[in-house]
This record gives sequence, structure tokens and C-alpha cells, in this order.
Amino acid sequence: MFPCRLLPVVALLFAFPCAAAEPTPLEAKAFEILEANCFACHASEQGKVKGGLDLGNRANVLKGGASGDAVVPGKSKESLLLQLLAKDGGTPHMPPKDQLAEADIAALAKWIDSLPAGNAAEKKLAGADHWAFQKVKPAAVPEVKGKEWVRHPIDAFILAKLEAKNLSPAAASDKPTWIRRVTFDITGLPPTPEELKAFLADDSKDAFEKVADRLLASPAYGERWGRHWLDLARYADTGGFHNDLPRPNAWRYRDYVIQNFNDDKPFAEFVREQLAGDEFAPDRESALIATGFGRNGPSNDDNMGKTPKDLERYRLDELDGVLSTTFTTFLGLTLGCARCHDHKYDPILQKDYYRVLAIFNGTAKKEIPLAGEELEKGKPKNPDRGIMALVDATAKPKATHLLWRGDANNPGPIVEPGVPAVFASTEAKFVEPPKDAKGSGRRKVLADWIASPENPLTYRVLANRLWQHHFGRGIVATSGNFGRSGAMPSHPELLDYLAGRIVAEGGKLKPLHKAIVLSATYRQSSNHDAKAAEVDPENTLLWRQNKRRLEAEAVRDGILAIAGTLNPKVGGPGVKPRIRPDLLPTSQRNKWPVIAEEGPEQWRRSVYIYSKRQLLFPLMELFDAPTTTDVCDRRTASVVPTQALLLMNDEFVADQAKRFAAKMRKGYGPDAKAVVEAMYLRAIGKAPTADRVKDALAFLDSQTAVHQSAGKKDPVGEAWMDFANVLLNCNEFIFVD
Repeated sequence: MFPCRLLPVVALLFAFPCAAAEPTPLEAKAFEILEANCFACHASEQGKVKGGLDLGNRANVLKGGASGDAVVPGKSKESLLLQLLAKDGGTPHMPPKDQLAEADIAALAKWIDSLPAGNAAEKKLAGADHWAFQKVKPAAVPEVKGKEWVRHPIDAFILAKLEAKNLSPAAASDKPTWIRRVTFDITGLPPTPEELKAFLADDSKDAFEKVADRLLASPAYGERWGRHWLDLARYADTGGFHNDLPRPNAWRYRDYVIQNFNDDKPFAEFVREQLAGDEFAPDRESALIATGFGRNGPSNDDNMGKTPKDLERYRLDELDGVLSTTFTTFLGLTLGCARCHDHKYDPILQKDYYRVLAIFNGTAKKEIPLAGEELEKGKPKNPDRGIMALVDATAKPKATHLLWRGDANNPGPIVEPGVPAVFASTEAKFVEPPKDAKGSGRRKVLADWIASPENPLTYRVLANRLWQHHFGRGIVATSGNFGRSGAMPSHPELLDYLAGRIVAEGGKLKPLHKAIVLSATYRQSSNHDAKAAEVDPENTLLWRQNKRRLEAEAVRDGILAIAGTLNPKVGGPGVKPRIRPDLLPTSQRNKWPVIAEEGPEQWRRSVYIYSKRQLLFPLMELFDAPTTTDVCDRRTASVVPTQALLLMNDEFVADQAKRFAAKMRKGYGPDAKAVVEAMYLRAIGKAPTADRVKDALAFLDSQTAVHQSAGKKDPVGEAWMDFANVLLNCNEFIFVD
């Protein structure tokens, strides 16, 4: 017989379909304890349900309350109810003024552990049916009327949308426009006059294909597309904040990225090495270097407090950067929004955030010596000869608590490692590591889950990034946010087709690059069409190619290439080109050197410029290079007067303009017309019209007279430098059609 006071509880248990027909002794004891200690505030039959938590019957217990699940069937350690009852448990402590006896807590734990997992209340995550969370589907190439325009299946997807709006694609761009566009897109450099002439003279059917193959095989491809990835990875050579401490080995990660793009490493392997290189290949230096992905964010190691609470708060803040960067970069999700509460827009629970945190909770920042290097106090004796890594520090990470409101001083229930529940169909399986394991193996599981072709987001996000950099806008315009608050895809079937192509190619990217740049869609001109603009003013349907401003690196590298001074040396520590001396005092730590005159060492590609968080390189900053504090999934492309003012007055541009003019005059002799034509061809990739040549010669005469009257030593040379400067400032150089 049950005590009389339990009869209401037993009656309620029988009133719910999910309740057992006969309560077990464990369950009867559990509800006896709950009635005696909790019903006054948490039982609907007594008129109070504080925090939305009703403990009056099993069904309501399993429903949980405003703070989420109170009980996790079969897992008492993960159950919030047990956490709040424990002597040194979470906040708020329950009961508020008393402490439940250890025997009663143990009895409740036994009951929770006895519940089968299938007893959990079913909860539908709002937004779980969002398109991005559904598996990638094989996309059938649509039928179109204008079959003669289609060069690749990509074009059929674009044309189908255009035809549905009674629009037509733009005419194909001419050959000089296409080769300049594709050369900048793939290598970040302008085509040389020799490359342009060879292409114009090639009338073979595979002329375009030969150019694409040559560019994709160039080492410059990795330098260009590696830079795009570094934007996502928050790469910098210093830690930022007040002291901006140097990271003498950060450049090894940058070089790893560039080399892997050039090698066209399968993307799955690229993912695995960056997230868990120490677990996949602990003896391979490149895999350890790859884990620098988790070390790239800003840090303040020497100024974060000294107490255990301060240190723990700082550690969690740094891991938040790793988690957020991982999910935004690889999956296009804003996981970091769930650190303090359930995601406001996406079906990502606060518990999901901490399940992912549990994956990284056993990691530590380490400086690992290169092969053959000596250790000193656990670090490389030579600080410049090490690997900046994020690796497992233990095979048994400490328990991870959900933190109420993200506060390290307000721990909630223990959570186990896992991925967000919305991905239940592709759940990652985390198991206890072997006894002799050096690490937990958790990041390895996460990396495999992200890299899996079954993951609904990874290859969609990747394909979208490639498309974005070739067209200026992704199929999903918010390339770092595929969630419900992000943009809907303009061509969802095409996105799935492209994602499927990457998977079919074994995760290699160069085949998709080639397919895109050879497509009729990419080869369109950027000419305006009033009718099409009225229907689709943002060119979302791609009825023409988008005119785009060069990115910061391409502006600087293009100037060096045109002047003939670009140093092709690859890799190594970052270089520090000249910065105006009056700007240097703004950075008080880890100072930038004063350089009176630049030379070949400073004239390397911009991806190799030392990235100092406290002092961004001025030309890069003005042309919208990222700050490196957060993930940059799409750069802005501002057009402001200060850009023109810098290019007209900057020492670097003036120096390169002088060298450009001298090189052309030396190569083409005293024939001013021939020099003008050669300079146009080199700077903007097109021969000038007769009127432009006439205007250029008149400008040279005028400027020569100005410099003569000013008493300049070489007025003719000064005039040619002015003309070169004009070419490096013109829109036809700064923009790509």
C-alpha cells in the first residue's frame, strides 16, 4: 500500500499516456520525495508552477520548464533537477532554504537512471524544417528554351530562372575582358600583356580552357584563395588587445592554407586537420600546424586576471571564439548566439552550445617544437621554431556544465559532448577513448561529422563561398548565416547541384572553379539592361556579370605586377612594408619598423604582409581588408574619396608609378605613342583608342611644361610618372568588368 499522501500523485501518474501502468518502487519513492520538498512551488494541483516546472507527475516532469529539461531519462548526471538539488550544485539552489538529504538525492538519481530514453517528452524544434537543415538532394538539370546559350549545366539553372521572368542573359564579354576577370579571380593578379596577346591569337576551341588550367595550376591561385580562407579563420600575426603580443609562428598556418589550396587537398581532409590534426595525425607537423585554426583569434594572455575565476572566464571566452568560428566557417551557422540562451532564430538550444563546448573543453593552447628543436620549460627553446597549436591536453576532459546566462559563476546541468539536436539524422557518436589514448577523440568525431557528405550544410556553404568570390554575391547572400535570419537561396537547386559536384570530385575545388569560369553565366558582360534592371535591380538572377571593385590585396599586388616589381617569393614570416612614420606611434607595443625606402623584400604579395591587430596596414584597411577580430565571410566593397586620395598621394603608389613609367620607356624607346599604348595594355588589359592616345600625349606635354616651370631636374620623367599614376588610379584598373 502507498501512503495516503501519495494517492494524488499515483492517480496523476495513471492519468497520462506516458506514465507507467504501475509505478515502480523507485518511482513511488521519487514522488514521495518531490511531494515533500517541491510540490509547494512546483505542482499544479497545489496551484503553483514556478519557472514553468510542474513536478506533480511524470509527464510534466519530462516536459521540463522555462529553463529547459529538468530530467534527462537514463542520465541523472545531466539532469538539471539533480544539479539544483546538490549541495554544491547550480544556481538557484533547491529547495531554496534547505538541503535535501544525500539519501533522497540518490533515490531520485536511481529513478531518473531507470527511465528509458524513449520516455523523454517529444519536443519539436521550431524551424527544424528550414531548408538548410535538410539533406542535399540530387538536382535535376532544368529544361530551358535557349539551349544554344548553355555551355554547362550551371547555365541551365540560371537560364531557367531568367526565362521564368522573361529575361535574357547579357551578351558574352570580349576576350580581353574575360581573361582580365578570370586572372584576377583565380590569382589576384592582372594578366600580362604576353598572356593577353597569346589568348587573343588562340582561335582553338579550348582556348578558354587552357587559360583556366594555367591559372589554376599557378602558385598564385593558393595565395589568392588562401587569403579568402584566412578571412574566415581570423588569421593574424599578433594577439591584439593592449599588448598585441607577437605570434612568431602564426605564419606557418597561413602557409599551410596556401599550400593546401594549391595542392587541391580534398576538403574533408582540410577540415579534419584544422579541427583535430593532432588526433588524426599526431606525428605529422603539417597536421599540427593546421590546428592553428583554433589559435588565430585575438588573445590577451598576459592581461586577463590571475584568480581561478578570471582564468576560467577567459578560457571560456577564447573557446567561444573557436566554437563560433568553427560553425560559421564550416557550417554557416551562428552557434555563438546560443551561449546565453536558446538561439532567437534558429533551432539551436543553449544546451547545444554547451554540448559543442564539451567537445573542445579538454583542449589547450600549446607551442610545439619543430622536428629537431629543443624544449625549454615545455616550450620551443627557439620561440621562432615552433608550431602554434590547439590540441587535447587530456583524454578525460572535465565535466562541462551549461552556464545560465553564459555566466561561469552560474553553472547548470552537466552536458555530454554532441552536435546540435536539429541534426539528429546525422548525429555524431561520441564514445569513451581507449585507456591508453592521449586525447579524448571528441574533435575527431566532430571533424568527421562536419566533413561527411551526409552533413546538410558543409558542402552547400563551401559551394556558396566559391560562387560568391566569382560573382561578388553568393547564391545565399549571407554566406556566414544559412539560418532562418539569413537570406534565402536565389537558386536552391543550383546550390545543391554545386555541393554535389564538390562531393563527386572527392572534395577537390579546382574542378568546380573551372566549371564556373568556363560557363556562359560567368562569361557574360557586365553591360546594363534597363528592362532587366527593372525586373531584377539587384541582379540576383544573374542576367549579367557583376562589375566588382578589386579587393585590397589585388589593388596593391596589381600595382606591383604592373610596375614589374612584384617579388614572387612564397611563404615565411610576414613582411613589414613602409608605413608613414606619423602613424606608427598609434601602436605602442610590438612596434612597426621605420622604413626609409622599400625594396624587393617589401614588394611581396600582400597575403604575406605581417598582420598586426593593433596597427592595420593603411592601404589594406582603406580598401576594406578585415580587422581579423571576427570571421569575415564577405568583405565590404566601399567606394569613398579617401581611396582615390591615397592612391594619388601615397609614397608606395608614386614609387611604383615611377618604376612603371621607367620600365615602359626603356622597353619601347623614344616613341611616345608606343609607350602610351604599352602602358595602357599593361595597366588595364586593353589597347587604348586613338582618342585616348591623343589625350595621353597632350597630358604628357602639359605636365612636362608644368614640371619645367617648377624647375624639376627631369620634367619629362616626372610627366611620365604622372601619367603612370593616372593609370593606376583609373576605374578601369580598380574595377573588374
